Amino acid sequence: MPNRSNKQKKASHKGAGELRLIGGFLRGRKLSIADLPGLRPTTDRIRETLFNWLQFELAQQRVLDAFAGSGALGFEALSRGAASVTLLERNKQAATLLQQHAKVLNQAMQARDLPEPCQAEAIATDALTYLAQPALQQFDVVFIDPPFQQGLADKCIAALEQQQWLAPDSWVYVETEANWIAQVPAHWHLYREKRAGQVAFRLYQVTSTNVTPIPE
Repeated sequence: MPNRSNKQKKASHKGAGELRLIGGFLRGRKLSIADLPGLRPTTDRIRETLFNWLQFELAQQRVLDAFAGSGALGFEALSRGAASVTLLERNKQAATLLQQHAKVLNQAMQARDLPEPCQAEAIATDALTYLAQPALQQFDVVFIDPPFQQGLADKCIAALEQQQWLAPDSWVYVETEANWIAQVPAHWHLYREKRAGQVAFRLYQVTSTNVTPIPE
């Protein structure tokens, strides 16, 4: 794929913008978005729906934002008390901005003097390359929101399974083009599903019977 953001979904370019965190400890905080064609955050409406679904499942959880782009999903999870958030972004410009945001937001969370630490890390890497290696840790919540019409959601799901990146009873959010035909493992159970225009988004729970925990 050309050197451009992993969040490219449309050809139009409206320039740099910003996103706003809509909930949690950092609610209302605005973050700039890299000036890249097609790079835009998951809409407030979809994010609100997703995090309503996950409202009791984020505190002190390990979160992966596989195609981070603007960081809208990963940083929203941090704001809502996730213990750790790993954001993967292939485009170097976008990844650098995510790293800057992570540093600022980590400091803001530390200033809250929370009983447990909350930390975000942004890594400049291709998501599929990163996930092709044996799992370095297991995640409780995973966000999959790749560029559309490239088959990346299916490849990401396969890598998560094959390399055992998922913790027992984890949650996986998948945002795709509306005509995506979901093909997920049998032990991934559809919890919620909605559409908004040309976008479909689903939340799955992965049962522990087919997941092998990695020793701490």
